[in-house]
Amino acid sequence: MNESQVSVPLQVRLRFGHAAVQRVAASAGIDLLHIKGAAVDPELRPEGYLGSDVDVLVRPDHVDAIDAALREQGWELYSTFQHGSPFGHAQTYLHPAWGYVDIHRRFPGIRLRPDQAFELLWSGRHAFDIAGVACQVPSRPAQAVILVLNAARSAKGARADVITVWERADPDRRAEIDGLVERLHAEVAFAAAAGGLDRFRTDREYRLWKVVSEGGSRSAEWWARIRSAPTTWAGVRIALRAPLVNVDHLAHRLGRKPTPFDIAVEFVRRPLVAVFEGIRSAWRRVGPRRVVR
Repeated sequence: MNESQVSVPLQVRLRFGHAAVQRVAASAGIDLLHIKGAAVDPELRPEGYLGSDVDVLVRPDHVDAIDAALREQGWELYSTFQHGSPFGHAQTYLHPAWGYVDIHRRFPGIRLRPDQAFELLWSGRHAFDIAGVACQVPSRPAQAVILVLNAARSAKGARADVITVWERADPDRRAEIDGLVERLHAEVAFAAAAGGLDRFRTDREYRLWKVVSEGGSRSAEWWARIRSAPTTWAGVRIALRAPLVNVDHLAHRLGRKPTPFDIAVEFVRRPLVAVFEGIRSAWRRVGPRRVVR
């Protein structure tokens, strides 16, 4: 988006973005929870960091409805569930005034069925004023869980949240968070950020969260995604998608709609990059050998 078109500071625009999305949802009878950024309780993020976009978790049955309602109100689809992230959890929209919003149909790391997970989080919701609009947000323990799970995907970039909401939490608050993590079946991802991931070495998602939380090559990430699939067929589907070009990301990188030639070039480039990453990773593990005279 052209920043010259924005007439208000980012932090103000983000608050209005939350309010705008809430108005759209309320008018269409859509259930959603505001998460991260301006929706975080000040007790959990005292420095007041608001992020760079608006994030909401939508009741899974209402995803199609929010898609239609946002488009009707001038939001344009920016990236899809399929191409938005390795987890396929969010779809991004862009508004000329309010900026970006990520519509989450589930939250990465939570393995409880999405509809059940949403209902659990929805049951503990409360209203939180953002830009003069009452927005529904999860309970404080649930917000803490979401912040830690988000930190697990940030390659140590959100360490401050883990320290504030988990490491500095008193025993009672930790017990609440632990209990919710267990109910959401989010133990592996939570451990990737909070510590203790090696306790889950035999879990099918262990490799994925290790790569995501500690960093790694794209090829390593794809192999981890395949291994983490809940069924053989799901793993096959992921493997079949691996060589395909992410047209959304390519368009954003080029700053325009990719041509067939652009897509063909990217299709050839991706496996070459994967081979190079594999060689570089192997070289780092083995290291240069000493020459014995």
